[in-house]
Amino acid sequence: MSEPPIHSTEKKRLIGIAIGIFFLFSLLIVQFFVIQILEGEKWSTKAEKQHLFFIKEPFIRGTFYSNPLLKKSNPNVPQRFVVDVPKFHLFADCVSIPQECKSEISEYLIQNCQAYTQECLKVAEQLNRRSRNRKLISWLNLDTHQSILQWWNGYAKMYKIPRNALFFVKDYQRSYPFGNMLGQVLHTIRNQKDEVTDQGFPTGGLELYFNKYLQGKQGKRRLMRSPRHSLETGEFITCPENGADIYLTIDPCLQAIAENEIEKGVKKCFAKCGWVVIMDPKTGQILALAQYPSFNLTDYQLYFNDPALIEHTKVKAVTDANEPGSVFKPVSVAIALKANRYLLAKGETPLFSPEEKIATSSGVFPGRSKPITDTSVHEFLDLDMAIQKSSNIYTGRLAERIINRIGANWYREQMQLFGFGLKTKIELPAESAGVLPTPGKRHPNGALEWSVPTPFSLGMGYNLQANSIQVARALSVLANGGYLNQPTLVRKIVKKNANGQTQILIDNTSSKNVTELPKILESADAKRVLRAMRFVNKPGGTATKADVPGYSVAGKTSTPKKIVNGIYSEKLYCPTFGGIVPVDNPALVMVITMDEPRYGYVPGLGKVHNGGNCTANVFRAIAKRSLEYLGIPPDDPYGYPVGDPRRDPEKAKWIGEIQKLKEKYELWNKSNKN
Repeated sequence: MSEPPIHSTEKKRLIGIAIGIFFLFSLLIVQFFVIQILEGEKWSTKAEKQHLFFIKEPFIRGTFYSNPLLKKSNPNVPQRFVVDVPKFHLFADCVSIPQECKSEISEYLIQNCQAYTQECLKVAEQLNRRSRNRKLISWLNLDTHQSILQWWNGYAKMYKIPRNALFFVKDYQRSYPFGNMLGQVLHTIRNQKDEVTDQGFPTGGLELYFNKYLQGKQGKRRLMRSPRHSLETGEFITCPENGADIYLTIDPCLQAIAENEIEKGVKKCFAKCGWVVIMDPKTGQILALAQYPSFNLTDYQLYFNDPALIEHTKVKAVTDANEPGSVFKPVSVAIALKANRYLLAKGETPLFSPEEKIATSSGVFPGRSKPITDTSVHEFLDLDMAIQKSSNIYTGRLAERIINRIGANWYREQMQLFGFGLKTKIELPAESAGVLPTPGKRHPNGALEWSVPTPFSLGMGYNLQANSIQVARALSVLANGGYLNQPTLVRKIVKKNANGQTQILIDNTSSKNVTELPKILESADAKRVLRAMRFVNKPGGTATKADVPGYSVAGKTSTPKKIVNGIYSEKLYCPTFGGIVPVDNPALVMVITMDEPRYGYVPGLGKVHNGGNCTANVFRAIAKRSLEYLGIPPDDPYGYPVGDPRRDPEKAKWIGEIQKLKEKYELWNKSNKN
């Protein structure tokens, strides 16, 4: 039986339905195309926001390492001055947490995070925000992190809350295994970091100076909002890149010795502050840079919020430029010796002879309303006596001869060759260049910087200003045979790549840093100045307390007055001692400064504000302990004080020279025997 034919009307209806279905299907395809292709990124982003979220993966900021090469018995073991300790920030996906559970969660967190009181008080408030990513508590330690995580996993499972509703973001916080050591030099970074880059904000010091090297790049991790997906299963989108590490020239043992002794010294002379620089004269490497009062890095906010404490965050050996006073006199006589060679090269007679008998009883100089004076009247002095007795008049006479024979511009050029008036470019912020007057230049008030009496004051270390690094470098010229070194705190900067390979970004360990130094003084002249400086710490000198038994020492004291409101104070001083040890093969150049020690005489100590009392003894203590630590044997093994069984006057160095100089002085100064 055949099927009945389809009515034309019904046929048309079926065709219409088919076309309609095809049209709807086409619309669906078009819509899929729009959603998947044209608007794919938009909807993917929206879906990711509903199901996925991203957290920052922290980098480790570069750290600082010690110098491992000084102590030969324990080489190649650099120690960290800074350690980045893992910490955790607690976040909440507040929307995913049922309202009825928030009160209980808040109570638990408050009870178990009492060390973070300020943030705990706001936990309940933060949980009630409509946020998918709300920070609750910062800088949790590992134990607290584990405790919360263990409790939360059970609690979330019990109430069927997504485990990622509470999650942790790892971070790193600066920690200091040596405590306050090197505080002013290192500084730290603020706890509050940049919210976008996660970079720390340095408070100063090396952290600030080398910030671009220490910075890293944060990574990114993707997490899913699901009870089945925990924080630990997050997928890395980009891996973090750690910062570069900086290997310093600082030896932690020498630094500890210096900090210990400078603290004792400050307390003993009741100074406002004190600091010490220890430099390798050949390389310019700073082996220790200590200051007291110290800067506690973990309480940095306390210092920056207190005007009385903020001073102790500065590296005063770099930022404070003072009149060096008599510690400058070895440079003055070195320039006079250079003047001799300059004149001889021109076929002229020398400026002076180191053994010359120069009259020093009168301190009248051209252009000065008041004569220059010495602490004691000396009728005649030679170079050795002048340095030993710290004669202002003697160095003034040498300066007078230089000006009369060669001129002011040459004299200033020589001082600048020693580095005065110029920044040393030490790797610390806020370095003071000091002050070195210029002939013909005027002050803002119209007065000449360099007047007729200026060079006589310069000869004895006044009318110029210098920081302690500049003084240490100038003394190093005498110690290393006439070469001007480049002071540095950094041996090298090393960057470790993701594949484990290392790249040296800066290298100051090259031999060129020693072999290609500019020579600014003849070796014979440097040795001649060192000879004079050896008498300073011996009987008859101004710094007998600086003598280091068993070792030869070249030193110089200074007791300059401070300028207050444009005039010299009668009670505020900034004394300094500069020393070189051992003399024949110098290993250490040291500059110790005390800021405003107590003025006056103290029984058993003498005049406390005098450099021979408040700084020389600190030099001796640091030098003795440092030389023993470095294993440098005594170069004068019989030169011990009277009463010491190791003393042998026949074999001890310099005893004969001391006696000869004493006899010569008494012969020239019959009315002033001492």
